[in-house]
Amino acid sequence: MKKLLSTAVLAALLSAGLAHAETKKVGVTPGPHAQIVEKVKAVAAEKGLDLEVIEFSDYVVPNQALNDGDLDINSFQHQPYLDNQVADRGFDLVSVAQSVNFPMAGYSSKIDSKDGIPDGATIALPNDPSNGARALLMLEDQGLIGLTDGIGVRASVVDIVDNPHDFDFVELDAAQLPRALNDVDVALITTNYALDAGLNPVKDSLFREGAKAPYVGIIAVRAEDKDADWVNTFVESYHSPEVKAYIEEQFKGAITPTW
Repeated sequence: MKKLLSTAVLAALLSAGLAHAETKKVGVTPGPHAQIVEKVKAVAAEKGLDLEVIEFSDYVVPNQALNDGDLDINSFQHQPYLDNQVADRGFDLVSVAQSVNFPMAGYSSKIDSKDGIPDGATIALPNDPSNGARALLMLEDQGLIGLTDGIGVRASVVDIVDNPHDFDFVELDAAQLPRALNDVDVALITTNYALDAGLNPVKDSLFREGAKAPYVGIIAVRAEDKDADWVNTFVESYHSPEVKAYIEEQFKGAITPTW
């Protein structure tokens, strides 16, 4: 009888512990990142990790919230962006794994092909330093502009040294770029915001970047948490066959898994 009682008490304690397990908050941007992490949430639940997915409409707040402890982890950015935020804002954040590749692309509501971009066209770029540099590097890769030798991911509009088509460049918040398509000739848009606006980089773009390693998506946490068991569980859930199959089926090449 005593053994049965002890077993029942132990079971009750374990049940209570599971019921009060801490929920980890994940920061994402709307659209694909949110959709993918919702799938991760389902896989993680089977591994005993409870996730709350929180959406942010810009690129700045998710890192600030993570640094301040309002989030536990985020998945929305690439390494150059995180590096820039850490350098500029002093965040103690680190990458723990790669996530997916979101190729940036050039879109237009007025022009049908890259060769149709007229001299003097207005080109809209993201106004954050890392994605702005990414857009300029893509334009250089397309042979449309020339940049200062060796500038790489630090490029800004002041580093344009060759502008043979006399393009006019405007810098806008990344989330606003799809809405600016009627006001500019070309907008360079990251895939998460493009898909959210009904644009597919495979079918609808004038041109798009290749799978460049520096711009692969990452999963970030506070440095103090990088070796935590729950972080490992999150990464294992993200890198699961179920999530990979979901990405391939849902996005059909517009977004690709990196593992």
